[in-house]
Parts: sequence; C-alpha cells; structure tokens
Amino acid sequence: MAAVLLAAGCGAIPGSVTSVDDVAFDQRLAIPPLAESEVVDGVRTFSLTAQEGTTSFAPAIDGETETWGFDGAHLGPTLRAERGERVAVDVANDLGEATSVHWHGMHLPAAMDGGPHQEIEPGGTWHPTWEIDQAGATLWYHPHPHGETEEHVYRGLAGMFILDDDATRAADLPSEYGVDDVPVIVQDKVFDDEGQLELTDDGGEPGTLGSVVMANGTVGAYQEVTTERVRLRLLNGSTARSYTFGFPDRPFDLVATDGGLLEAPLELDHVRLAPGERAEVVVEMEPGETTRLASTDTDLGSVAAPFAMGGNDAFDVLELRAAGELAPSPEPAWEPSRHAEADALDPAAATVTRTFELDERRINGERMDMGRIDEVATVGDTEVWEVRSTVPMPHSFHVHDVQFRVLSIDGDAPPPELAALKDTVYLEPRRTYRLLLRFEDYTDEAVPYMYHCHMLRHEDEGMMGQFLVVAPGSEARPGPVRGSH
Repeated sequence: MAAVLLAAGCGAIPGSVTSVDDVAFDQRLAIPPLAESEVVDGVRTFSLTAQEGTTSFAPAIDGETETWGFDGAHLGPTLRAERGERVAVDVANDLGEATSVHWHGMHLPAAMDGGPHQEIEPGGTWHPTWEIDQAGATLWYHPHPHGETEEHVYRGLAGMFILDDDATRAADLPSEYGVDDVPVIVQDKVFDDEGQLELTDDGGEPGTLGSVVMANGTVGAYQEVTTERVRLRLLNGSTARSYTFGFPDRPFDLVATDGGLLEAPLELDHVRLAPGERAEVVVEMEPGETTRLASTDTDLGSVAAPFAMGGNDAFDVLELRAAGELAPSPEPAWEPSRHAEADALDPAAATVTRTFELDERRINGERMDMGRIDEVATVGDTEVWEVRSTVPMPHSFHVHDVQFRVLSIDGDAPPPELAALKDTVYLEPRRTYRLLLRFEDYTDEAVPYMYHCHMLRHEDEGMMGQFLVVAPGSEARPGPVRGSH
C-alpha cells in the first residue's frame, strides 16, 4: 500500500507517532533544471507556468500521483540571477484556482512580493519586475494565496531562486550546478492507498507530518559525487516538519544560511532547519565511499509532546556515492563582498522596537485580516523586533522583504549558525528572539508585506500580519487597508 514504503526502519523511533518510512536509496536525485531566460532591454526575463500534472514518486507508491508544478508536473526550475541585474518573471496560472508566487527571502517592492494581495486568477498572468540588490544567497519561490498556501506548496509548487554576487563568484566553493553544487529541496508527504497526496487534518500540531520524505521529489535519492567536496543547498520545503540535518560519520562546513554567506566556514555535525529555512553545507568525500545525509532527533525546545511533533523522528534523506577517483576541490574560503559595509546592520542605529507574541493561531492577539494593516515602518529605519512564541508548540517566524540578524535569544548571543543574515527563524517556545532589520528602498502606502509563522497550516489559519513601509512624514497608520471594506 502507498502509505507504507517498505518496512518502517530507522524512522520507527520508540514513542514517535509520526515516524518516517525507511526506503531503498535506488533512485537518482532529480536536479531541477536551470530556468531559461533572455535579456531584453537590460532586463533578464524568466517565465513560469503553474500547472497540473502527474508524478511517479517511487515503485512502492501505487500509480501516478496527481501533482502541481511550475513548468512541469512537480516542483519548478531553479531561477538564477546576479546582484545588480534587473529581472522580470512572466507568471501564468493554468490551474483551476487562483494562486500566487512569493519570492521568499527577496528584497523587492511590495507589489512584486507575490503575497496574498497578488493572486493570479485561473488563466491569468502576472509580470513582476525588480532589481536584485542583496547578497548572493539561496532563496526560493512558492505560492502564498491566503488560506490556501499549505495545499499549494504541498501539491508541489516550489522552486529555488539562486542569487550570485562578487563574494559568491569569488569564493572557493563547489560551484558547478547539479554536479558539485546541488540543490536539495526536502519535503515530507502522506499518500493514500491509491497513491494520491493527502493532507491530514486531524487538528494535530504543527500540521501534516508525512511518512514519506523526498529530496527534489525523489524518494530514496542518491547523488553521484565526482569531486572531493560537494556543496548541498538545503531547503526545508515542508509545510510543518523541522529537520536536523547531518551525516553519521563526518562533520560538514556550514557556509551560508538564508541570506547568504557566513563570515567564515563553520564546522558542525548538525544544523536544524524549520520550514522555509535554508543552509548551504560543504561535505568532504573520499574515493569510493558512501554516506547519507540524515535528519536526526530534532530539538524543538520546550514543546509539549515532541514525539507527536516529529521531534523523535530520525531517517536518511539522501545518499552520496563517491566515484573511484575524485577531482580536487579547494577548501572553502572567501573574501567579503564589496557591498559588505553597506549591507551591515548596526544595532546602535535601531530607533524602533516592536513586540510580536505568537500563540496558537494569532500574533499579538489578532488573526490575519486582509483588510487590516498591523504595523507601519518608515523606509531607512533600523528596527528591533522582539518575537516570542508563548505556547509550547513549534513555530517559525518569517518576515517578507528583509533579511535580519538574530541579536539575542533570551538575552544571550545566538549560536554561531544563526549569526548570518536570515529571513526565517525557528522559535523555541517561551524564548524571546531579538531580530535586527532595516527597511530600505521601497515604499508603498497601499500594498503591505507579510510577517507570519511558516508552519503553513498556522499561516493559513490566521498566524500572519501585515506591515507597510512608507516614506518619512507619511500619515499611514495601522488600521484598515486603503480602499478595503
């Protein structure tokens, strides 16, 4: 039957109610193609079409699964652009319902953000354009229709958006896409007896935790390694599950998180990623050996019943198979970008502090209202956002438009893996995270950005707010959206 792939092996953790099935690693990792683009009048233009299709995930899953994808049946191509380029995306919606495309982690005008205010009707198109002006990083894109985000992402609408800059181009990092620089979109799914995707709706927290884990839509994936080092761009593309990634037999170098490169490689044996978070890791291989990227028990903080929220689950995700001879790779090293000083965030420049408390489905006691502005920021301002989950369940916090620094957690310095720029952070319950962010370039007194929990069921059910970025002297205030009823 489809819901059980082979025997429950390493995923069958005693006491866990969300265990992951063990699989044979016998399918080559699918590599999303690089999206084609053309430069017209100085604008690099991509095209994406959201569409329906069918996908065969694994022999143990019965038949063809109905899925959604961009330019294909499942997931989407990898978009890639340089800092300083102007880009545009021609987005078409061939689905039977409205959707949107949010550029997660991107600094861009609110009207181009792809949130719930930029939905694309069936048969419709959308043409956002903006200038890339941020550090090189691994970003991603996914739908953001209000109340429907979980289903649209779960069905398969997601892809990576890689940004390059002078620092990433000059870095001694593996850089041949799909060979030694490999995108890895990790998601978990539930399949019914007929092999169709199933979103569980049993009221559990933090949402659907699937028994089938896949990388780039491949169940039981392996990647042939031909170089001494391989760079994995890890994306937690799941709707609810947090992962703790590592290898059982070796450490790795963490080289980048959501918003770009760390100041120097950081040797770790594991890294935790909540939904929406990314990490770039470099792992060393010896000729002829095999290892597996795994997710081990995940420390969710002081959550209630972690065994029921995926905290006890441990399973393999991706097998790396080294060739008998490996091409040499330099050790990771780089120089700062020429933009580093301008990009830096200064805590002393903060003039505003805001407080956000997340409970079960509310932020600061309010559920999401498309017609209400919750916060108004002034362009050019540096702010501190104090964010706290007040309930013992998993939450992750994502802010549109900006990359932030985690200043402290309960007054202590964050761990080094949280020291670089981020746009999404896991909130351990009942701890206060102080985030430093700066609003730059773009103002709009009518169209808001979002902040929300990236556990997508939480987001859909109301754990989201809206903020405007306005010019100095603006009379915009929190309250009804201009023109709303």
